[in-house]
Amino acid sequence: MDYDILIVGSGPAGQHAAWQAARMGKRAAIIERKPSIGGAGLQTGTIPSKALREAAYLASRSGVQGMREASTAARHGVLAEAVRRKDMVIAQQESVIVKRLLKSGVALIPGEASFIDEHTLEVVDANGASRQLSADVILLATGSRPHRPSDIPFDKQTVLDSTSILKLKRLPKSLLVVGGGVIACEFVSIFAALGVAVSVVDSHAQLLAYLSEDVVAVLAESFDNMGVELHMQQRVVAVRREEGRTLTLLESGQKLYSEVVLYALGRVPNAQSLNTPKAGITLDQGWITVNKQFQSSVPHIYAVGDLIGRPALASTGMEQGRAAVLHAFGGSGQAMPANLPMAIYAIPEISWVGKTEKEAKRDQIDYVVGRGYYKESARGQIIGDANGLVKLIVDAHSHRLIGAHIVGEHASELIHTGQLLMNFNGTVHDLVANAFNYPTLAECYKLAALDCLSHLSPTPEPLL
Repeated sequence: MDYDILIVGSGPAGQHAAWQAARMGKRAAIIERKPSIGGAGLQTGTIPSKALREAAYLASRSGVQGMREASTAARHGVLAEAVRRKDMVIAQQESVIVKRLLKSGVALIPGEASFIDEHTLEVVDANGASRQLSADVILLATGSRPHRPSDIPFDKQTVLDSTSILKLKRLPKSLLVVGGGVIACEFVSIFAALGVAVSVVDSHAQLLAYLSEDVVAVLAESFDNMGVELHMQQRVVAVRREEGRTLTLLESGQKLYSEVVLYALGRVPNAQSLNTPKAGITLDQGWITVNKQFQSSVPHIYAVGDLIGRPALASTGMEQGRAAVLHAFGGSGQAMPANLPMAIYAIPEISWVGKTEKEAKRDQIDYVVGRGYYKESARGQIIGDANGLVKLIVDAHSHRLIGAHIVGEHASELIHTGQLLMNFNGTVHDLVANAFNYPTLAECYKLAALDCLSHLSPTPEPLL
């Protein structure tokens, strides 16, 4: 074999798989079909959108109304600066990743890979030159791309997906977002904070339908304060371009006009060019089916990241890549963390780990809920976040933390306290006994824990 492991795709999942293999002394190579390293996570998704989000957030701190009333030149200047910072971050991160891969001894092979057989890949570079490479283990991390239905007239100017919207050079006066999921909510936040008139169309009764109602309510209130119009439980039947603007026709017959439309309903896997039948790999509607060790239907071929579906986050993809390599080469130690944190980088941020109340009820767990509000902490008052919330879900018998949900600034950072406590089987009493810096938002954990104690028996039942 040419390599111990061949990794197809250089996104977060592929990178961490390669680094893990290198640490184990394996001959590893990454095959990447794009001219730039990093996949959607760095080039067209996670990092670019979060860089724009930070610029929009800083602009919004001066007051949303003030941003709306700012001159057109000033508002376009904010976007231009945000794009410049985004491009700078991407370039810096790409340099760091390439240097780290090369320092680890990982080979970088440009070209598009497809299976010849279950151990062999054909790699065709940009010039059409072809070569064959073989490996004992093959790991697929080719990611996903935005869903682009054939009846939606995408043109990269007025009808956009989540990739092309990152290339806007000027702010539109109005934006209609189709979808109410993670990607949709993040872009709604970004453009509304920059003073764009934003409206949303979604088929569900609430945004982010799988999350707790009280958490989503804080986000919905923020959207309302930024002037976002919500058209819930509505479906889009057509999008058309009319005289320099777009018309979005709803199933109800309502017509919505906007300068630009962002279609943000779902993503599809990048598996079509892999020629998976040659390797005997089983697919489920294009997604690669894997077991708990991330093995496909062919045991030495692994798949990780967006290619296998939910949760399709950079952070989980990184851990999946590491875990797959550990399993492939018999590594010891914990493969995957017991509890993985999730985050939505909207304004405000939302982050969570563990169970929701709906899941606790489904699993017939007797639980209590405690809430700590940002406005009750000195730091929350200082930064002016009156609506932030730390919500804890605690097993009523063992007093163990089984879920933490945070909405508000720095939620994506704060969630790791709850994650660590859960991974070490901690109880709500550990939070009450802990000393937090003052003033900090982390104090809201103690406020929420004390709220939990008011609903719990004095002592927990012993664990079986």
